[in-house]
Parts: sequence; C-alpha cells; structure tokens
Amino acid sequence: MDDALYRAVIRAARVVWRVLGLRLEVSGSEHLPAAGPVVVAANHQSFIDFMVVGLPAVHRGRLVRFLAKQSVFGSALGGPLMRGMHHIPVDRTRGVTAARAALQALRRGEVVGVYPEATIGHAFTLKDRGDLKRGAAHLAIATGAPIVPVAHWGLHRVTTVGRRPSLRRGLWVGVRVGPPIAPLPGETAIELTGRVHTALAGLIEELLDRYPEPPQGPVPAWWWPAHRGGGAPSLERARDLDRLAVARADGVADPDLGMHTPSTRRVQGSA
Repeated sequence: MDDALYRAVIRAARVVWRVLGLRLEVSGSEHLPAAGPVVVAANHQSFIDFMVVGLPAVHRGRLVRFLAKQSVFGSALGGPLMRGMHHIPVDRTRGVTAARAALQALRRGEVVGVYPEATIGHAFTLKDRGDLKRGAAHLAIATGAPIVPVAHWGLHRVTTVGRRPSLRRGLWVGVRVGPPIAPLPGETAIELTGRVHTALAGLIEELLDRYPEPPQGPVPAWWWPAHRGGGAPSLERARDLDRLAVARADGVADPDLGMHTPSTRRVQGSA
C-alpha cells in the first residue's frame, strides 16, 4: 500500500505544531504493538485530534487508518487526502460498510483508529460509559486484535466544536497510551467497552493531573472540566449539546430536545 501521501501529511503536521509552538508530550507509545492488528480507541475533543492520536503509532513505525465521517470524504480538500491516506469513511445510515472495511484492514495486520464517543464531546472529559459506541469492542472480538487506549488532552484549546480556532502559541497537549486490552473468552462487547471506558477515563485524569498550567482566577475557564471546577459543561449538559450538534448537522428534529434544528455546517459534531 502506497503511504507516501500519509507520510507527507505527517511531515506537514509537524510543521504546523512548530508554527503553533505546541508543547507535545507523548508517553506510553511502547504499549502499542509494533506489528499485527490493533484497534486504537481514543477520546474525541477536537476536529484535528487524529493528528496527535496517531503519533504513538508513528513512533512505532506504523500508521493508523481512522474511521471518519462520510462528509469529510466528500469535501474538496479533505476527500482526496482521506482517501489517499486510506482512512475509512463512516456513513451513520450504513455502518456495516465501514465495519467490513475496518475488519479487512485488521485482517491485513493494520492499525484501525476508532472514536468510541462518536462525536466531539463538550465536557472535555470522557463521556459516560453508557454513551460509548461498541464498534471498537466488536472489531476486537471479531479479530482477536487488542484495543490500545490512547487519551489526549489540550488540543481542544486550539479548535473544537462551537469555538473559533485559536492561534495562541505555547499550548500544552498531552497524549498518553495505556496497555493493550485483549478481549477475554466469552466477553461481550458491552463488557469490553466498559473496560475501555475505565482505561481511557483513567488516562485522561492522569493528563489533567499533569497539566502544567491549570486555570487560575475567579472566572472558571471554559476549557477546564466541570468536575475539576472548570467552566466546561457538565456531562449531563454536554450530552444534550452533543445530541443537538448531531441533529443540526443532520438537519433533523430531536424530540428529546423539543426543537427542530435546521441543517448547518457551523456545528460539526461527528468525526
């Protein structure tokens, strides 16, 4: 498989990081197997977080094939790039097609990247256990591939849903990789997803503990999680915002929110 474009994009991303002065800290890359099929399960906080989620694999000499929303593949700029890097499009109305492509990639011994949260979260912490999708678990159970949890924190301060991009220099972005989680004999997708949730949530808390410049001052910072005293929405409020973002993107009514949300590209809730 020709990955020249993918490697060129990685080089370009590194230039962007230097221009922005991002302080990237990646730890635990050794947990990602150097060969064989792997499912990477990551939290989702930014439009560009795949650019840091893939770094541990790059450190191991590998590339991640991410599952990403179909609309990205339809854009004039993103489409050729996504197809050239052999990522996998996901159409929410026809998820079976994406699942088959992901299974084929795993059976070729590749690394497949999945966001169990499905949409960018507004709380800047991991969504509740019951809100995680089970696709990563199903892929692991079907192929025997381990799930490697990859948590990141801080990139949402550059760009995220509902916020204008920031060019502030010197922001810290942490990426932490946990030990592989192998499916157990007879384990269900619900049970395996629960173990992934526990691992990812713990890694995120470790990144928050390591954050070098926690917010100070009388006004809670919008980017700091509510459970740590920040101004980000609570998990309950964030769940409503997440659903509203998806409804707006799809141009459908959400009966639980009691409103009709016209189609708009201003809110991009799924990736």
